[in-house]
Amino acid sequence: MRIGVLTAGGDCPGLNAVIRSVVHRAVTHYGDEVLGFEDGYAGLLDGRYRPLDLNAVSGILSRGGTILGSSRLERDKFRAACENAKQLAEEIGFDVLIPIGGEGTLTAARMLSDAGLPVVGVPKTIDNDISSTDRTFGFDTAVGVATEAIDRLKTTAESHQRVMVVEVMGRHAGWIALESGMAGGAHGICLPERPFDPADLVTMVEERFARGKKFAVVCVAEGAHPAEGTMDYGKGEIDQFGHERFLGIGTALAHELEHRLGKEARPVILGHVQRGGTPTAYDRVLATRFGWHAVEAAHRAEYGKMTSLRGTDITMVPLKDAITELKTVPKDRMDEAESVF
Repeated sequence: MRIGVLTAGGDCPGLNAVIRSVVHRAVTHYGDEVLGFEDGYAGLLDGRYRPLDLNAVSGILSRGGTILGSSRLERDKFRAACENAKQLAEEIGFDVLIPIGGEGTLTAARMLSDAGLPVVGVPKTIDNDISSTDRTFGFDTAVGVATEAIDRLKTTAESHQRVMVVEVMGRHAGWIALESGMAGGAHGICLPERPFDPADLVTMVEERFARGKKFAVVCVAEGAHPAEGTMDYGKGEIDQFGHERFLGIGTALAHELEHRLGKEARPVILGHVQRGGTPTAYDRVLATRFGWHAVEAAHRAEYGKMTSLRGTDITMVPLKDAITELKTVPKDRMDEAESVF
């Protein structure tokens, strides 16, 4: 069997671990050939690929990013390309495609599957917002990075008697903000799932200062937004890939708190720091298991499905289940977080 593999969408720690696992299982156990498409679906459509053997994936388990590169493709262009999907596979000469990516990548994988191309997906997103799997690799690493940042910022906030607003990733789901905020002991957490009122944060800070705790750290997801009428903050434009361009809630909230409190407030935008660097042990293991099971599914001809973590088991679920709805933070998890403030 000839297996094609690609990584698409935003990078995250653990992608290389999946690639390595696919190659090791396919080559050593089945004697397969593995082709790595460069720069995501763009490489697939352009026919840009290279063979991946054991030497090609040696030493990449602990590396962040992706050795194959990644990119985003406009959906209209991709829809047109799907019409020639089967012909493309025949021309290049591969039997099954293993795309590794998030909601957009898996949507594209579903489109290719519907067009008749054998596809086995592997979910990836540091936001942990794919509903058909309990966890995605990269999330644990991102939470660890954000937690360490909150830990470090507490000392400088206390030294200067400041409010620090830490903006973390999370466009529509606030899992990183929730778990890093709880783990780091943030004094306020703002999530996309629940509009916040800046007045509540002002009250929290004032109460802390009254008790002699003259600093505060607020963890805010990039997609969080204030309740209507509570603060001047608009919506950004939609880019060519259908994503909203956020206006910078961390900076806006820091300025708002400084104005209302009359105290220094500073924004800290973690941004792509959360994506880069060495994956945690948990993410390496999960990514490796996903790659192993993707190859097994390919040999069982379980196409149109993706790997999924349920409890401690890896199962296969239909691709359509992965893109039906995002997994957002439920009310009970938000209530748990509020109880520790």
